[in-house]
Amino acid sequence: MAANPLTYGEAVIEIPAIRRLRPLLRLAPLLLVPLLLLASTFPGEYRVPPSYWLLAMTAAVVFAAGGRWPLAVSIVTSVLAVPMFAAHAWGLSDLVPYLGAVALVDVAMRARRAPAILAATLCWTAAVVAGLRWDSYGTFWRVATVVSTVAYVGLPLLLGLYLRAQRDLAATYRQRAAEAESRRLEDRSRAVVAERNALARELHDLVAHHMASIVLRIGVAQHVLRDVDGPTRSVLEDVHRTASDALADIRRLLVALRDPSMGDVALVEPDALPIEIAAAVDRTRAAGFPVAADIDPGIARLDAIGRLTLLRVVQESLTNAMRHSTPGGAVSVTLEPNAGGIALRVTSTGHRATPADHSEGHGIIGMGERVELAGGTLGVTDTVNGWVVDAWLPGRVGDDTGTNEVVGQ
Repeated sequence: MAANPLTYGEAVIEIPAIRRLRPLLRLAPLLLVPLLLLASTFPGEYRVPPSYWLLAMTAAVVFAAGGRWPLAVSIVTSVLAVPMFAAHAWGLSDLVPYLGAVALVDVAMRARRAPAILAATLCWTAAVVAGLRWDSYGTFWRVATVVSTVAYVGLPLLLGLYLRAQRDLAATYRQRAAEAESRRLEDRSRAVVAERNALARELHDLVAHHMASIVLRIGVAQHVLRDVDGPTRSVLEDVHRTASDALADIRRLLVALRDPSMGDVALVEPDALPIEIAAAVDRTRAAGFPVAADIDPGIARLDAIGRLTLLRVVQESLTNAMRHSTPGGAVSVTLEPNAGGIALRVTSTGHRATPADHSEGHGIIGMGERVELAGGTLGVTDTVNGWVVDAWLPGRVGDDTGTNEVVGQ
């Protein structure tokens, strides 16, 4: 599977494949060192001494097992390299002591303190100088010795410092990318709030203004036309109630739009409301709580704000029941028409401890705010071993002819 690098601008700042390969790179000497030693063995002509095998494999094991202590690994491999340089190895086995150079790269890349890098550099430099001293058949103090020392020590050191700089740069880019994402989310949130406020202003200036004008004019017509017949008076009263209720709904929607704490106004379709409530009940049952549910189909006759409020109150009540009760505690949910609206009762038993003061809970406060916004009432009562949530929301009750009469306002 291809890695998904995180980018900031044009720079790649995170390559997960490198992190996955790091343990394999650490263990690679355990495979490569024996291969180098075997490739330098020619029966009858040249055989790698057992002491060299022991030193080489010890260095490979130390490098593979010492990932948490790079400085200690570098010092040990440098010390082990000295007798291997002195052994005058032949062929590819002569490369094994330079595992100390790889260890120096690791220290320079990972160490954060300069003394640690300096100590590793001095140890490896001493090992390299000792190896050059034993390999020199003529004058030791010459330009070639200095150049070789600088190459064997300087190149690993520079490579490690370069890799550390790249890692630090990647970390900086990751932080900047996180900050940029945070700013983007904040800007998006501010844009949503601004759009909601603009929508609220439009609703207030246009729709609410016209609805208020309609309510006022119908009220004047009712006052002026006192001698009209009964059917006409009933129609005027019905239109007045309908317009008044619509104006109240618009005002509640305006409050929701202007209050960022209410979040996005998610509208629940009438047919979806019983399904969503049943899903919340099923989740509670799946958590080990027996739930008795009595849900009247009339709950779908609530308006949009009422349906959303009812669903959130049921979900929060069941969540509190699961949070504060032991599994197996009985829970009941009852939803039925009452007093021109919808009455909700949720009871739970089996609290783990003495019931706390629910009035201080953020969930209870949030439910109260939602219910108040929808024009209803909410009551939370502690019992001996549980609690009871009673809520009432105003709703529209449809008659047999399909005409809706607005009640509860």
